[in-house]
Amino acid sequence: MIEIRGISIPVEQNSVKKLEQRIMKKLRINFVPNYHIIKRSIDARKKPDILYIYNIGVNAENEEHICSNINDKNIMLTKEVKYNTPVCGGKNMVHHPLIIGAGPAGLFCGLLLAKMGYVPVIVEQGASVLERVEKVEQFWQTGKLDADCNVQFGEGGAGTFSDGKLNTQVKDKYGRIRYVLEAFVRHGAPDEILYDSKPHVGTDRLINVVKGLREEIENYGGVFLFNTKAVDFRIAEGEITAVKLLHNGFETWVESSQVVFATGHSARDTFSLLYDKNIAMQPKDFAMGIRIEHRASTIQRVMYGDGVAAKILPAAPYKLTHQTEDGRGVYTFCMCPGGYVVDASSETGHTAVNGMSYSGRGSENSNSAIVVTIKTADYMKEGDNPLSGIAFQRKLEAAAYREGKGKIPVQCFADFCKNVPTQQTGDILPRIKGGYCPGNVRACLPDFMAEAICEGIYAFDNKIKGFADGDAILSGVESRTSSPVRIMRDDNFLANVKGIYPCGEGAGYAGGIISAAVDGLKVAEAIIRQYQPKNI
Repeated sequence: MIEIRGISIPVEQNSVKKLEQRIMKKLRINFVPNYHIIKRSIDARKKPDILYIYNIGVNAENEEHICSNINDKNIMLTKEVKYNTPVCGGKNMVHHPLIIGAGPAGLFCGLLLAKMGYVPVIVEQGASVLERVEKVEQFWQTGKLDADCNVQFGEGGAGTFSDGKLNTQVKDKYGRIRYVLEAFVRHGAPDEILYDSKPHVGTDRLINVVKGLREEIENYGGVFLFNTKAVDFRIAEGEITAVKLLHNGFETWVESSQVVFATGHSARDTFSLLYDKNIAMQPKDFAMGIRIEHRASTIQRVMYGDGVAAKILPAAPYKLTHQTEDGRGVYTFCMCPGGYVVDASSETGHTAVNGMSYSGRGSENSNSAIVVTIKTADYMKEGDNPLSGIAFQRKLEAAAYREGKGKIPVQCFADFCKNVPTQQTGDILPRIKGGYCPGNVRACLPDFMAEAICEGIYAFDNKIKGFADGDAILSGVESRTSSPVRIMRDDNFLANVKGIYPCGEGAGYAGGIISAAVDGLKVAEAIIRQYQPKNI
């Protein structure tokens, strides 16, 4: 394959015809070759002149000859990375593999196992995605929480009710990311996610994508058990042998020697169960903070200028980082252009927020988490157990619940800095899914977090003018950015109990939709390399 890097086209001139003309000119040929877009990004360094930057892959019979006539360091011969499934191992698999959790990690672990004939059973404590949507909407409208099925729990995991960003820092030398993205496209995601540098699906499209993935798994023989919770498991001679499942008040023991725990970062009762069963785990650094809302038009103008391109391009994203004077990290997370803050609570008496966007990103506001690095020293004392980070999260969520009297507390940034309750919001109106009320978000946070957030927002104002607007809306708390626990696993992806496979974000091995899905593939590969499915 010939790879052409750095083809630039002004946003207002962008078209298939223009791109093909540039490809032919670069390769010095007079025909349109067989090509595909490898990557597309936006260059906004010289506002208001905004450019699309393309990397293109070209497949031709005479690739070496074409390249030999071109002296351009941005044109080169390269090889496409294609995903290859592993060879099945020699051990017989007697029982169905169980996957606990139907988020990205569980779904893609199940997809690969099902395709390879292993007939996985996927257990999810929440509902299927369409029923889940109804429950979540009901919660946002009434405040009545279903602790088993909400923004955190249910088919698709926490990522279903998010912006649906699919970018990741994970390197893809084995083609796993492409495999995941192609599965998303196969079930309704736009083709652009295969090459956009900041791919985005949106909650409205994710719902159908998740449903399609489940149906594909079922077509390959996989089985889903919704509204079913793993509440216990048996260990014999250092190996898991069975899992107790709870459904509609009835408990059933299901035998399995391969159990994947892909429960997500909010499955706190499962972490407690694993700890009580002496599954090796350790505390880890994580992040918590608040959500901040600005007008989407303000962000658009700063990021793209006032030219024609700014009117053509969708709501602008941003990514910002800062290190405080005392060395603590502050950064934006899960930025939602043209999106909404959402009540993402999953426990009665506790309030947690997240952000989401629909595919059109049409809300008046853009929002992002502003999170602060929480180090183990911040919450661990002598004699504490590895679950102390969860207790820290719960403490702040309970404070937010009390401050908002069961609703999301919101505060203007100027009031946050002064540590005074907001009585009435200013020029920026909250765009929130769920109930909210003015209050003192800062009072829900320890001083070191509040001070770091203030310093970080003022630092971000140097990069995006208006970021520190006193009327910017803060809401809290953002507590589910990552897991505060890592469940230990070896090179074969096994915990200290044989047959238990910690997987995904909840286990401490991922940080987003794509990285969780990739980790699900890795765990499936580890099972496949050990076992063959012929005896099921």
